[in-house]
Amino acid sequence: MKAVYYDRFGSVDVLKVGDLPDPRPGSGEVLVRVAAAALNPKDVLVRKGKFRLISGRRFPRVPGYDFAGTVEKLGKGASGVAPGDEVYGMVNAWSGGTCAELVAVPAGELAPRPPSLSMEEAAAVPLAALTALQALRDLLGVRPGDRVTINGASGGVGLFAVQIASLLGGRVVGICSAGNAGLVCELGASEVIPYDERDPPASERRCDAFFDVFGNRPYPLVRPDLSHPHRHVTTVPSGGAILREITSRLLGRSVRMVAVKSNRPDLEQLTRWIDAGEVRPVVDRIRPLEDSSEAHAYLETRRARGKVVLTVGR
Repeated sequence: MKAVYYDRFGSVDVLKVGDLPDPRPGSGEVLVRVAAAALNPKDVLVRKGKFRLISGRRFPRVPGYDFAGTVEKLGKGASGVAPGDEVYGMVNAWSGGTCAELVAVPAGELAPRPPSLSMEEAAAVPLAALTALQALRDLLGVRPGDRVTINGASGGVGLFAVQIASLLGGRVVGICSAGNAGLVCELGASEVIPYDERDPPASERRCDAFFDVFGNRPYPLVRPDLSHPHRHVTTVPSGGAILREITSRLLGRSVRMVAVKSNRPDLEQLTRWIDAGEVRPVVDRIRPLEDSSEAHAYLETRRARGKVVLTVGR
């Protein structure tokens, strides 16, 4: 199969496109012929070796966690889908592997593709939307009337977070650039704080829940602005974030670091919202698999407005 891969950790220069052996579906797995795969900051961090203790050092390594495609074959014991079904999902394993023509995925980590979305749009959903859903619903416990601040509201996770927080009944405040304020408000924010224009007064910073998608507003910085009980979630792993999560459990605070897990019920919930027109993906750019290095480089600028998607094949 054709795939993007790298045989050492490093910059975008380590990425190659070539032929690798076809994966075989194991017990409970589904072999998917990938039509499109989305990139995420996680791909950059793993490629650079930031999580080598977790991701391992086995090479060659194929990046990509999000995918949309067609079921090719079922492994022993796999259920819920059939060959020919169009599906989407996210690989939970740190090995990734979706930036390739074929990927083997546990059956519980995928669901039928939303009929209202193209393959490219569907691939843009899983990791980012699941992260937003699980952070807002499960960790922050957003309730109707909560003032919810989303830092990094115009990125891949942030744009889904704006929509999902609104659906959960939150009054959403988005922190993003002034140039993206219109889009963030269109998707559900009642207010936008442009980070590149001014430092808002304390009265505007007050909130019931804070979702730090971008990773530059940790709990100690935001703590004075949070109502009690403190609710703060970050997407960016760090030593401080891990320590705060441990201590917050002892102190009864909801200061957490979200660790997203793909599962069919949550994907099906996203599909219902998408097909009802209540949630939509925002795709910044679509590139062919051969342009993976360019796509990774753009993602590293941290200026993507929504998701970056690679087309793989049909």
